[in-house]
Amino acid sequence: MKTLAVFLAVAAIAAAQTDWPTYSGDYSGQRYSTLKQIDRTNVPRLRVKWMYQTNDLDQFEVTPIVSGGVMYISEPPSNAAALDLRTGRPLWMFRRTIPNDVRVCCGQVNRGVALLNDVVYLGTLDAHLIALDAKTGHVLWDTAVADYRAGYSITVAPLALRDRIIIGMSGGEYGVRGFLDAYDPKTGKRLWRFWTVPGPGEPGHETWLGDSWKTGSAATWTTGSYDPNLNLIYWGTGNPGPDYDGDVRKGDDLYSDSLLALDATTGKLKWHFQFTPNDTHDWDSTHTPVQFEAQVGGRARKLVAVANRNGFFYVLDRETGEFVAGKAFGKVEWAKGLDAHGRPIVIPGTEPKPEGVPMYPGVHGATNYMSPSYSRDTSLFYVATREEPTAYYRASVPDYKPGDFFVAGGNRGVPGVEPSGAIKALDPKSGDVRWEFPLHSPPWAGVLSTAGGLLFGGTSEGNVFALDSATGKPLWDFQTGATVTSNPISYEFEGKQYVALAAGRALMVFGLE
Repeated sequence: MKTLAVFLAVAAIAAAQTDWPTYSGDYSGQRYSTLKQIDRTNVPRLRVKWMYQTNDLDQFEVTPIVSGGVMYISEPPSNAAALDLRTGRPLWMFRRTIPNDVRVCCGQVNRGVALLNDVVYLGTLDAHLIALDAKTGHVLWDTAVADYRAGYSITVAPLALRDRIIIGMSGGEYGVRGFLDAYDPKTGKRLWRFWTVPGPGEPGHETWLGDSWKTGSAATWTTGSYDPNLNLIYWGTGNPGPDYDGDVRKGDDLYSDSLLALDATTGKLKWHFQFTPNDTHDWDSTHTPVQFEAQVGGRARKLVAVANRNGFFYVLDRETGEFVAGKAFGKVEWAKGLDAHGRPIVIPGTEPKPEGVPMYPGVHGATNYMSPSYSRDTSLFYVATREEPTAYYRASVPDYKPGDFFVAGGNRGVPGVEPSGAIKALDPKSGDVRWEFPLHSPPWAGVLSTAGGLLFGGTSEGNVFALDSATGKPLWDFQTGATVTSNPISYEFEGKQYVALAAGRALMVFGLE
């Protein structure tokens, strides 16, 4: 039965290569399109084919999904819509009323929906998971995942597997206890929960000081990936709480700032890898884990790669969690490097202080939630990088009150330093930089690689661009008029390839003239 289930899961994605049926295009997290109608020779002919405007002023961070001639999107704060692929005309719109007292640290955003069979799944800022009829937008079920009054919220796009919907939580600045959930797609019943901060008697609990685990955060706010052959979910976790003061939770603070490999059927932990033990710089490890295969040490390995907010690139064995390789891909001033097990060699004196400690990477990281990409043609890993220092400040720990902001310090910019950014192509086995495309300022957009030899991305100045994925040479750009804060996708409709992404409050679809 397991073999059949794996076959069906893989076949469902493989049959939809012309679509974009899940957050990263497929379960691997590669954000790679096999389409090649748009290529290096004709990409300068790309033009806007249609545009869809939102009615909300909050940041539009959606990754659209496409299936069966329809595009499904989420909109801020917790809305959804189905769009006609010919014109962008709404086929239906779902509007969610959000309580006035909802608590979010970083804007009322939503990064996307999931689709399984004829049902669309949406997480909401008031911490509900909702199932919508894909043809009508009518609510099929509505499940409360957590209490938003305690600081929990959902901004992540769910991940739809064959028989369960995986959803993570935001709220790391509110002293929540993080978790990852699986739900029955037909009924909304919870199937399992994995607490990312272990309680008494659970492995890892000893890494928290006293009762600090109760407010340990380790939120799960970016969509993970899935290996159907191993039946493992790979999901990143956020910072421990409270931010900026590691003494009140002295220890490694598992499983914060980690990559988790969980059995998709049971939610049991197969392995974990922690990137930043006892993090005091808010370096959430909520990145999309990218799966690939390669020869390492003379044998074929199943690997997973993470370009981390802390400035290091990591390669792990995705069957065991063994550290394979790691290297800084941005400017790093807090650690000399990584030891043989991938643990950072921390430089003394880099912890936040009341007077402030300037540091690279800054609080927004050497990269952030925006998705990386892996090309099956070039065998390169692409990541949007940020060079922006931050002065980190430590302050007294506030009394914990459910739903109140719970941090022990803060951060500020560093005067006289001009932030910048780049798109970097890394050798995924070593982390070596193969080429670099500089950007005027730190980006907030992810990247997409295609079989047409292209890499698409966006800038904070509003440019959408295409690079040669082998060399980084710029081939095309378009000024959208607004900051790009989303991940590009590509799909085929009626025999033609399109590229889509959001900029400002608009979703734009590009095709060849």
